[in-house]
Amino acid sequence: MTRPDRSPWLRGALLLAAAALSTGTLAAAPQVGGPAPAFSGVDTKGKAWSLAELKGQPVILEWTNHDCPFVIKHYNTGNMQALQKEATAQGYHWLSVISSAPGKQGHVSAAKADALTRTRGAAPSAVLIDQTGTIGRAYDARTTPHMYLIDAEGILRYMGAIDDRPTTNPADVDGATNYVRAAMAELAAGGVVAQPVTRAYGCSVKY
Repeated sequence: MTRPDRSPWLRGALLLAAAALSTGTLAAAPQVGGPAPAFSGVDTKGKAWSLAELKGQPVILEWTNHDCPFVIKHYNTGNMQALQKEATAQGYHWLSVISSAPGKQGHVSAAKADALTRTRGAAPSAVLIDQTGTIGRAYDARTTPHMYLIDAEGILRYMGAIDDRPTTNPADVDGATNYVRAAMAELAAGGVVAQPVTRAYGCSVKY
């Protein structure tokens, strides 16, 4: 029995892939040291945000899901809130991003997101509701939390975990190396980020 000739199918697939690349429909993974992926979104107050409009100002992106035990660890201990306040005091725009799709764990209304910010004493500059997952996929955000630091020139300087303790144990916050805090300090001192990429840990983003 002769096997079917798959070469026409393969040629067609390659042509489709090449067309997708030429039109930009396949998003490249973000690269530290290169331009951060462009994004635009609307926060819980209805305000539009875009990376282009933030040019000249540093940005931190935090992917979050209030039902994720890894996120709960950092909020119940006040660790995330403290980092938010430090960052915004240094001139960063801190954008918390919720990419959970409707019906999935972590999806919330704008009102619920604002209530969480208020009751937890959180201090982001804004919370973006990304229920289509557009921003999340542009950044290849995989976990909650997943952290990204963008400098004032729009260059991605850090992406990965919040710290080096990939557990849900609140006791592990003390003594952990906070990668985001370290990156901010290194950039403020005019240096480079010693660990620009780390492996993010947490719950999967619920696209």
